[in-house]
Amino acid sequence: MLVLAIDTSTPAVTAGVVRFSAGSAPTDAVDTLAVRVTVNPRAHAEVLTPHILECITESGHRPADLDAIVVGVGPGPFTGLRVGMATAAAFGDALGAPVYGVCSLDAIAAQVHGERNLLVVTDARRREVYWARYSAGRRVEGPGVIKPRELEPMPSEVVAGSPSHVDFFDLPVEPVETPSPAGLVEAAASVLAGGDVPEPLVPLYLRRPDAVELADRPK
Repeated sequence: MLVLAIDTSTPAVTAGVVRFSAGSAPTDAVDTLAVRVTVNPRAHAEVLTPHILECITESGHRPADLDAIVVGVGPGPFTGLRVGMATAAAFGDALGAPVYGVCSLDAIAAQVHGERNLLVVTDARRREVYWARYSAGRRVEGPGVIKPRELEPMPSEVVAGSPSHVDFFDLPVEPVETPSPAGLVEAAASVLAGGDVPEPLVPLYLRRPDAVELADRPK
C-alpha cells in the first residue's frame, strides 16, 4: 500500500511517501520512499504542496498511485493544522483515496520503540505544552495542554518531542522531535491494515484559537 503522510502540527512542515505492508512485523511494515521537512512555522501553506509533489516524484510514482493518505490532526496551532488537514482532504478528494487522521503525538511515540513509559511534549505556546503519555506503545493519558511545571514525571519514564520543552523534565530524552512520515503511518497501521472507512477529520485544537471573530470578542 502506497501512503502519503502529512503533518503540520509543529513548526515542521512534513510530507512523505511511505510503503506500508499490512501483516508484517512493525519494524518491517513501513518503508519510507521519500520525505521532505521544512522547519518554519510560517511556511506551512507555502511549502506543503510542493513537498508532497516532490516526494511523489522522488518515490517513482504518480499521484494516482496513492492508496491512502494519513494526516496528523494535532494537537497543534489552529493555522498549521488547518493547512495540513485541508491539503490532505483535497488530495484525497481529487484522487478518490481515503484520508485517515491520527494524533500527531501518537506519531512521535510510534518512533520511540520499546516497552518503556513515554511522555511526549510539543510546543503549545503561551508557556504551555501539548502532552500525552504512553505505555508499551499505547497512549494511556492525554492528549492535553498544560504548563510544564504542572506535569509530574512518572517513574521510569523517558521524554520525547520539542527540543526546547523536553528539558523542562528531569528525564532521559529520546531524540524524536516531530512526527515523521513513518511514524504517522505506524500510528495509523491498524486502520490501514483493516481498510477501515475513515472517521471525519477532526482537529485537536484543545483550546480556542488566539484570533476570534469580532462578534465573539468580550464586550
